[in-house]
Amino acid sequence: MKETNEFLMPEYYLHFSCKMGACRSACCEGWPISVSMTNYFRLLGLDCEQSMRRRLDVGLRVVDHPTPECYARFNPRYDGNCPMRMEDGRCSIHASIGEDELPDICRLYPRGIRTDADKECSCANSCEAVLEMLAEYKEPMRFVRRTITVDVPDTGKRTTLFDTLGRGQKIRMTLVRFLQDRRHSLRERLACLYAVTEQIACALEEKNGDAIDAAAARAEAGETFPPQLMVSDRDSVLRSLDVLGEMAALLTERHDSIRDYGEAALAYYGEGDDRFLRWQKAQQHFRELFPDWEIWFEQMLVNHIFFTRFPFQERPVSLPDESNALCAVYAVLRYIGLAYMADKTEKSDFVDAAAACFRMIDHTDFEPYAAVLLKHYGVTSDAERKKLLSI
Repeated sequence: MKETNEFLMPEYYLHFSCKMGACRSACCEGWPISVSMTNYFRLLGLDCEQSMRRRLDVGLRVVDHPTPECYARFNPRYDGNCPMRMEDGRCSIHASIGEDELPDICRLYPRGIRTDADKECSCANSCEAVLEMLAEYKEPMRFVRRTITVDVPDTGKRTTLFDTLGRGQKIRMTLVRFLQDRRHSLRERLACLYAVTEQIACALEEKNGDAIDAAAARAEAGETFPPQLMVSDRDSVLRSLDVLGEMAALLTERHDSIRDYGEAALAYYGEGDDRFLRWQKAQQHFRELFPDWEIWFEQMLVNHIFFTRFPFQERPVSLPDESNALCAVYAVLRYIGLAYMADKTEKSDFVDAAAACFRMIDHTDFEPYAAVLLKHYGVTSDAERKKLLSI
């Protein structure tokens, strides 16, 4: 359904374009693509060539327990590719019939368009083109309001677990600006985010709008930051590598998207205290490759926050636990990224690893799972949080 409205969006949104067949890791590669019941019957009735009809009939199957939103799937071929993908990387539906006939998920991805009260547009970090674009932005990400016409599916009424007192978007943008405060290192900003979300959560529980506004003002003024600086000493880094090694082993076993990258990281760090020297060598190499790495990571995390509607992702996880999970996102990216790049020099290699991580992060239950795992590993205090982030 097409509608014209004013949306809040990152400034990059209007400049995004798909790489089409030039994509190294296509979004239709390696996982089943779900389509709605409306899309399924529209594809079933397409007026198309016999070769296309054969592809659709063989590749598209109704799921075992269909719902209106997830009714059927394009099951990957033996090589992991979508059955509709052509040899040159393009989608055969798009190429031969046109963009308008694509399933909604294929037409919109990596765009996320919210048409409820907080009208927002952004793109997912799981797309390599998005990460490549973010790498070029050195100033803090700007957000603008633009009136655009969008064609989005009817996704039904959004479930609401948190009463934000009408301040959901305002809180999210406060947290964005907090993470963009470059007077402090990114690790320090992440470490202090727990206290900010804890204050906001208490004010929300009391339904105290003035307290929410006061907490937001303190956060934006930088009053939440402690005077001491974070350091990556040997004991902290080894503790971080212990926790992240166990997490990586579990995630690598369960998620195909990061298996190769996770296994490479586990092999690189190995076991024993020489892991610290390996980490030192990898992080020095990473810094030489990407002098502005911290800005790039900031852009990725800010974009992730906006895309996922952090900290109100509508799941039964407390706001402070959501901030802990965001720390895990950063730490996993560093753990895998440093190790994977230890013997590489091309930016595209890190983009591929980061995009694979975000395919797992954005499209699975990684974050609530990570929040539980961190508690299991004892990462429940400011001191332990700083150790996790020391990597």
